Amino acid sequence: MAALENKIDFVMLFTAVGANPNGDPLNGNMPRTDYDGYGEISDVCIKRKIRNRMQDMELSIFVQSNDRIDDDKKSLEERFNSEFNSKDSDDKVYQAACEKWTDVRCFGQVMTFQKRSIGIRGPVSVSLAKSLSPVDVISMQITRSTNGMIAKKESGRSSDTMGTKHYVEFGVYTVKGSINTYFAEKTGFTTEDAEVIKEALRTLFVNDSSSARPEGSMEVKQLYWFTHPSKLGVASSAKIQSLLEIKVKDDTIKPARYEDYEIQLNKEKLAQLEKKGLRVEVIEGL
Repeated sequence: MAALENKIDFVMLFTAVGANPNGDPLNGNMPRTDYDGYGEISDVCIKRKIRNRMQDMELSIFVQSNDRIDDDKKSLEERFNSEFNSKDSDDKVYQAACEKWTDVRCFGQVMTFQKRSIGIRGPVSVSLAKSLSPVDVISMQITRSTNGMIAKKESGRSSDTMGTKHYVEFGVYTVKGSINTYFAEKTGFTTEDAEVIKEALRTLFVNDSSSARPEGSMEVKQLYWFTHPSKLGVASSAKIQSLLEIKVKDDTIKPARYEDYEIQLNKEKLAQLEKKGLRVEVIEGL
């Protein structure tokens, strides 16, 4: 497989409608927001979904969620110990872990098992996702209409279980990332791995539905994929990401759909970078 020779940057836009994209356990599992009301999704959450897509592609993953374990290993330590023993050198563990597990090769991993501390720094970095505008978080009280517990009195019934469900009414989120060729050389990350990341982002919410995120409530709209002509690139990641200009359309008071935003690349700046060899793909989400 060919080693990655070109730096890559990407920006992805997706919507949330009547969904809880990423609940905050320290705030009653309400959708994450900042102090100004903008929606947030942690980078850990985004990487979890990417790993899930990798598993759907039948790739070997080290960090597996409990509900998607595809081997008999119930912990990371058990999975690590099934591949390595204390006699293996750190260099051997580093190389073999990157070869076996796609997520380690992409995101890196800290191996703190068998009295080791091996830091693997992956080439793929992903930012937290941020909404383009403040989001409205709706809270709904829910009850259960069936007896969950045995009633204390024979003729009575158990009390209804009260709960609260939170969701974002509507939001358009953006997530940014980059693939570093220097760290790609260290982990053995290839051009084929870059295609895996691209496809995982394009299909990010496939097989991801739950009561908090009903089927169809999360949708990838567009993925902007920038490929540089060299390892260092023709511009910084910040400059590449700023090529995408987004604003609310003049006739829109409050955005309620994706089309209420005007989203376009800065053609003048892009043309200058394209002359230096930058290539951009605009990919529609699944």
